[in-house]
Amino acid sequence: MGMIRLLLRIFPMLLHHQRAVVLLGFICFASVASAGDAWTQFRGPGQQGWSDAKNVPLTWSETEHVKWKTELPGEGWSSPVVTNGQVWMTAALEEGHSLHLLCVDFATGKILRDSEVFHNEVVPPKHDRNSYASPTPIIDGDRIYVHFGTMGTAALDAKTGAKIWENRDLKVDHQNGPGGSATLCDGKLLITCDGIDVQYECALDKATGKMVWKTERSATPKLEKRPPDMRKAYSTPATVRVDGREETISSGAERVYAYDPANGKELWYVDIPGFSNVSTPVWDDKILVTATGFAKHQIWGIRLGGAQGNATESHVLWKQNAGAPAQTSPLLINDRVFMVNDGGIATCLNAATGQIVWKNRIGSDFAASPIFVAGRIYFFDTKGLCTVISPSDNFQVLAKNQLDGGFMASPAVIGDSLVLRTKTSLYRIE
Repeated sequence: MGMIRLLLRIFPMLLHHQRAVVLLGFICFASVASAGDAWTQFRGPGQQGWSDAKNVPLTWSETEHVKWKTELPGEGWSSPVVTNGQVWMTAALEEGHSLHLLCVDFATGKILRDSEVFHNEVVPPKHDRNSYASPTPIIDGDRIYVHFGTMGTAALDAKTGAKIWENRDLKVDHQNGPGGSATLCDGKLLITCDGIDVQYECALDKATGKMVWKTERSATPKLEKRPPDMRKAYSTPATVRVDGREETISSGAERVYAYDPANGKELWYVDIPGFSNVSTPVWDDKILVTATGFAKHQIWGIRLGGAQGNATESHVLWKQNAGAPAQTSPLLINDRVFMVNDGGIATCLNAATGQIVWKNRIGSDFAASPIFVAGRIYFFDTKGLCTVISPSDNFQVLAKNQLDGGFMASPAVIGDSLVLRTKTSLYRIE
């Protein structure tokens, strides 16, 4: 609770409007720090794309506010994570046969380490839009956890780069390559494995990499009647505190699940119409907002608290068809949901009702998830454009910033710096 008290002091103005329990998601991450100190996992310490930084740049270009730019080896859409003056990410070389962990010096941009984690004689197929190194690493003290889907999961020593353990037992046919990132909660790595063949969530012991629990998706009997292509998903588990307990919430094909992270027991579920889910949810103390995936793009508001078993009828508050993202994740700010769909339509929703407040086009192609920092929202598209808007009920563009390359990875925030990974390079914008 000490971290929450600290963050309540940091966010007094924001929390006047935004429900404070949005911050409870920080509890599960053992070595959590404020976004000003570390960006430890996908979408930051609280998994919601928020940062308390105050002075990150509003504008930049290839020649303005670039502290450094470093060309990266290989290909990888994993987002950068940062702590102790080091930036970490994964990359795939040799067309996925060689999977690497990269470490870049935050001060200078110099590549400090380029370590091969796994070598594959046979490489599974992937979608042209995906990479073999899309899941984002996790930093926990002196350890870095990396996940490459069915190709392997490992823990490495952050000081030496030595591999501490590896697990290559999570066999699943992703069809389109790895997507969802792992999540660290109470000494366990939570991982979703939703393929065209098998569908389950599991937990690995962070100390040893051994399986702690494995829970088959309860929708599997229903999914077996669907074409294999409609059984897969690529979600990242969210850790949410509900009814005084921790829950891990993730989306699989046609269902959103909540499990007990201690033992994998299914607590409740909500049936949804989509599959191939990529987007991660956002939440506060009363509501979870999640996208339904492909086939039927929708975004739903689900009431948190009191759910048991099939909660579809009892806990779904609203559904919205317009503007729902298939790949990017939304933001929940001041009782408003801000999001951008793959086609570049940005939308603001009333979080209580799901009604549209506004929608406007800001680009043409999006895969990276937005961030909320310095009282502004930053959207990054696949062509290298960042559109900055005001988080208000009136659509207002504050800046447009162009870099070479395009964004598939979501950004990180450290101090007054944005750490941005394009398809080819890593930038420190300050």
